[in-house]
Amino acid sequence: MKRRNFLHQSAMMALSTPLISNAAEFGHFDPQIADLSSHKIAEIAYTQVQLKWPRFVGKNARRDIHGYGPKVNVCVLTTDQGAKGWGMHGRRSDETIAYLKGKRVSEVFEPKLGVTDPQALPFDVPLHDLAGVILNKPVYELMGRKKPITTKCYSGMIYFDELEPKEGPVTTLPNGLDNIIANCNADYKLGYRQFKLKIGRGNIWMPKQEGLQRDIEVTKLVHKTFPDCDILVDANDGYTADMAIAYLKGIDGIPLFWFEEPFAETVADYRKLKDWLKANNVKTLLADGEANPNQQLLRELEEQKLIDVHITDIMGYGFTPWRKIMPELQKMGILASPHAFGEQLKSFYTAHLTGALGNTVTIEGVPCTCEDVDFSLYKIVNSEFIPPKAPGFGMKLLKMV
Repeated sequence: MKRRNFLHQSAMMALSTPLISNAAEFGHFDPQIADLSSHKIAEIAYTQVQLKWPRFVGKNARRDIHGYGPKVNVCVLTTDQGAKGWGMHGRRSDETIAYLKGKRVSEVFEPKLGVTDPQALPFDVPLHDLAGVILNKPVYELMGRKKPITTKCYSGMIYFDELEPKEGPVTTLPNGLDNIIANCNADYKLGYRQFKLKIGRGNIWMPKQEGLQRDIEVTKLVHKTFPDCDILVDANDGYTADMAIAYLKGIDGIPLFWFEEPFAETVADYRKLKDWLKANNVKTLLADGEANPNQQLLRELEEQKLIDVHITDIMGYGFTPWRKIMPELQKMGILASPHAFGEQLKSFYTAHLTGALGNTVTIEGVPCTCEDVDFSLYKIVNSEFIPPKAPGFGMKLLKMV
């Protein structure tokens, strides 16, 4: 089976186990279910929203320029009583639309569980938002937490910025590295106190050794310029195990919050890297699981304590499956930080998942604006994402559908 198929299979399996009736499981009648039962899905509509990054985003270790921001597909669910919920969605089809129409919300969703019907999984996020609107609760409270658990957030937008043409004055630092410092400074002003630096320039864009040295140089420069900030790095599988160790030797003395996707994950390579970290008393978290994740292999790496942070995408895996896996990770002593890059809506979904369940070491932030969505209720306070108390996910869709 191809690696990417494991993700879909795992998410479906997470929802396929038989569910105990609400009354039997919780020992009493839940009035929330009655409220959800009074609403039927009447309309399902689709549109796109344009997210705009504050600057041009260039290359990483395996992909060319990213541009100025993506168009994101979203779905709006409207009930027969006029309640609306919306959000990013999974794969759409005439069959899934026909299946959901006319269903009572309680037939496919329970606050304490999430989506209860695998066929409704493509509407996972819109259903969470809709239930929150109907019950007048933010999603984290819908999931059982009155006051949200908060955690740090990092800027995930520091790419190979020195390799792109500079907009503005002539560069003053060698190799155009002031582009990177300027972008870190812009995100610092937004409240971020963690920067994730893309590394792995030698995978495609530079000779391997030259690229490795540039990665080291950039890390040292950012650490020196922003001594009060955490540094995370992400190689996007652009290193080998030996190159990862060479990079860590090159930045010796610089504390690294985490090292993400150093190479295509294997047990042997991660054991080699983990053994080196322990032998040299280097304290950094190893994060993996974003790119075409094989969930069985990830579980093996986690059980052997070869990785520390599970980062499968919040939408690729699914909000409800993430609700199911988070307690399992916690029992194993594995932290979480669902991948969210590109679409800040995903960062906000993660803030609610974290708000209810905790166990998230940091949240990926994607600075952006959007004329189609009002997400101004979300704040960064003391370098932490604070989800709003507004119903659902607390975002208003401004675009007419």
